[in-house]
Amino acid sequence: MTLPTTTDTSSTPTTSTGSPAAAAGPDGCGCPEFARAGGPGGMSRRGFLAASGLGAAATFALGSSPAEAATQLTFADAGYTGDTLVVLSFRGGFDGLTAVAPVGDPAYYTARPNIAVPQSRGLKLDTRFALHPALAPLLPLYTSGRLAMVHAVGQPNPTRSHFTDMDEMERAAPGSSLRTGWLDRMVGATTTPGPFAATSLASTSSPRSLMGPTVELAMRSLDSFELAGAWDTNEMTRWTKALSALHVGAPAQLATPAEVAIGTVATTTAMTATPYTPAGGAAYPYGALGDALRDAARLIKAGVGLRAVTIDSGNWDMHVNLGRSDGGWMYNQLTEVGKALAAFNADLGAAGDRVTLVTLSEFGRRVAENGSGGVDHGYGNVSFVMGGGVNGGKVYGTWPGLTSDKLLAGDLNATTDYRIVLGEILEKRCGLTASTVLPGLPSTRLGIAKPRS
Repeated sequence: MTLPTTTDTSSTPTTSTGSPAAAAGPDGCGCPEFARAGGPGGMSRRGFLAASGLGAAATFALGSSPAEAATQLTFADAGYTGDTLVVLSFRGGFDGLTAVAPVGDPAYYTARPNIAVPQSRGLKLDTRFALHPALAPLLPLYTSGRLAMVHAVGQPNPTRSHFTDMDEMERAAPGSSLRTGWLDRMVGATTTPGPFAATSLASTSSPRSLMGPTVELAMRSLDSFELAGAWDTNEMTRWTKALSALHVGAPAQLATPAEVAIGTVATTTAMTATPYTPAGGAAYPYGALGDALRDAARLIKAGVGLRAVTIDSGNWDMHVNLGRSDGGWMYNQLTEVGKALAAFNADLGAAGDRVTLVTLSEFGRRVAENGSGGVDHGYGNVSFVMGGGVNGGKVYGTWPGLTSDKLLAGDLNATTDYRIVLGEILEKRCGLTASTVLPGLPSTRLGIAKPRS
């Protein structure tokens, strides 16, 4: 008998932004480097679930009902009390100088005469920075203290290569020989992680950050996650009984993966049996990002033991036709981001007090616009940090300035190592020793996170 595998019945998501790069590659990215390697998905290293080592999480019965399986998975993962960490990766090189524009720096307008966000249109954050108008749904989160930004953030030894910098960002161990991903190490440092502890959404394979010995789960969406061949409830029951009989007396290294796979699908099946209605009046935008954040909210509120979730957002490699502050490629992309993050916050409600979301990108864009109305690969960038445990309402970091003498080879100089942001979240919100997850972590802290009560 062939062991049934998990499958995903959804089609590959496509961009809904109408950007000029929509057909350029798997992620709508126009960069030749992405096209040669098949887009950001080419960086994935692992599939659905690893083989063993689940401990109590694998002890539920194959004959359980979906509701029973969900309960058993939840109770098996009760040892962690830290925040759920949501990592939203902007693949392709996010332009932080447009998203959080330094409108108080005159050199910004000199470098970007055609694509800079005008002071009159930017949503003022402080005397130096303004939020892009397409991100207007995020302004109330900023003013209420649930959203902060870190500007001029980056990583050591950048190369401006998508895949080299993605790889290093997700390994997060510069100067070391570690080959695991930082989120794999994060989840592995917690107690008895269950099958949902490390989950990748909007993908059928996992990113580099989850590579390592910790069991992980990858799915395109909750609604499309099922066993291949189990077309309805009766088929699911038959497969469950067949797998149970097949693995009676089998060694743990064979029986455990099958048990976990069946139990995990049973849990998602129970969750999706009733159509989901977001709470708090949340209205997720159409598209892969809104769908993934909605699924993340469902998993968090269901209490299935989610500790770290990764979500990819592509189509940010804007070498041409970035657009202006009132329309175009960047405007459309940021509109989706603003609506999706605002909906996620509203949907979580009180549960959002135990969730921290951080955005990352492999690098920023060059300060000066190019002759094609876009911006090429750069260095320094911006990160958003959102959640109930955030000391929000502030743009953190040391601003180096944009005059030519302050730039690094034409790029915004990164004055804050991105691992400092992650390290503080791990320490204050996840209850972990950050240096065990991020070797060589600098000692500087920004004060961006509140200690958990």
